Amino acid sequence: MTSCNVLTPIQVRVLGVLIEKERTVPDTYPLTLNSLLAGSNQKSSRDPVMELTESDLIHALDELKSEGWIADHLSGRVARYSQLFGKVLQIPSQSVAVLAILMLRGPQTAGELRNNCERLHRFSDISAIEAFLHELAERSAGALVTLLPRQPGEREPRWAHLLSGEVDLAALPTRSAAPDPSGLQARIEQLEADLAALQAEFAALKSQLGD
Repeated sequence: MTSCNVLTPIQVRVLGVLIEKERTVPDTYPLTLNSLLAGSNQKSSRDPVMELTESDLIHALDELKSEGWIADHLSGRVARYSQLFGKVLQIPSQSVAVLAILMLRGPQTAGELRNNCERLHRFSDISAIEAFLHELAERSAGALVTLLPRQPGEREPRWAHLLSGEVDLAALPTRSAAPDPSGLQARIEQLEADLAALQAEFAALKSQLGD
């Protein structure tokens, strides 16, 4: 098994999407390549936004499978993919949810994470999610997250994952907007993303039936 801190941005995106969709649209999980591509290239709820190709995903999936991060399954004539993220890292489901949101949306404050995690795992308050963040940062097997220095224009420091190594602070944009306390925008974005994934799944099924 390879060290967890060597994942490429595309591998991080693939794992994040698999974790997210397993919890938000379980009826379509494990994911087909088409659904995974749609989830990876979403314009909402993603930072950074990517424009990956099937070839990009196939290459990343092959690497992840060889290192034990994912499993593939054959459903009819269609390959489907599931993640083994929590098993590989030996972390609880709450921590998996937190990391998935960091992997999909980039660095966030504890408050933003709590709002954005709601559909993956509902944390009772900010102190609850902070406890898991500190646990992930202080793992004896190696830190998986880090608290970034507060940047100019930010009210609170942000957390970032370390699955691809240390964070390049110079490459991070500064933000001045306060988090949405209601989490309404995050929920709207997630619903739009789930709809896009279902549309991709329907298109793939329609194509198979047409064959």
